[in-house]
Amino acid sequence: MSGPTPLLDLFKRGEVDRDVRMQAAEGALAPRAHEQLAILVLLLEDRDAEIRATADATINRIPENSLKAFLARSDVPVDLREFFADRGIFPDEIPTIEFAAEEVDEPLIDTDPVAATGEDEDEEARQSGVQALATMTFPQRLKAAMKGTREMRAVLIRDPNKLIAATVLSCPKVSLPEVESFARMQNVSEDVLRIIGANRAWLKSYGVVSSLTRNPKTPLAMSMGLMPRLTSKDLQKLAVDRNVPEALRIAARKKIVASASGKG
Repeated sequence: MSGPTPLLDLFKRGEVDRDVRMQAAEGALAPRAHEQLAILVLLLEDRDAEIRATADATINRIPENSLKAFLARSDVPVDLREFFADRGIFPDEIPTIEFAAEEVDEPLIDTDPVAATGEDEDEEARQSGVQALATMTFPQRLKAAMKGTREMRAVLIRDPNKLIAATVLSCPKVSLPEVESFARMQNVSEDVLRIIGANRAWLKSYGVVSSLTRNPKTPLAMSMGLMPRLTSKDLQKLAVDRNVPEALRIAARKKIVASASGKG
């Protein structure tokens, strides 16, 4: 499957509180379609019987046509197809035309479809939405992380609760320029930088690679691994950057010397 799944990873590790698990089981916490389905299936094994029953009921409410069209996608994991096959639901032989490329990230069921604020609102409304974050409850911030504006995501990526930050990175609306800006931030948690640095799709962007390498908050092992991908110009800057760990500066200088002597 394409796209990051930091939210799913937290669910798999059992690091999500009951109220949020229940939200997801009800279909109110709606990330990308593949992430939502994976979370719902995972919650069928939850230790809480009510959550298990709720997740099962939500899965049964997903429109069968939408589900069949989704399962026909080539990037759907085999185990997910097998799970629904056991329930008597099989992929369409020919994916429906209506299931267009721009729709693949939409959740298959959303019991809370009203976004916190829309991306197309005027500047005044967007700013008031950002100001409202300060008084929002945890569930409201979680909704804003998934469905809010770019400005809201820029604030919520710094939220001390790692579930909120992970939800921002799972948001279908999050763009590559946003990820680059997150990678530059020195006031986000290491978890955020680890998630970004672990995503192959995002690492195809030189801006993300450069930002992570030069961010002193990035774990040293990650910076060292990304450093060889820098251009000569950026390598020169890194070699004299007092904000990054000394070991990284030394490695950059060695890379420069090796390149100059024809060994790098």
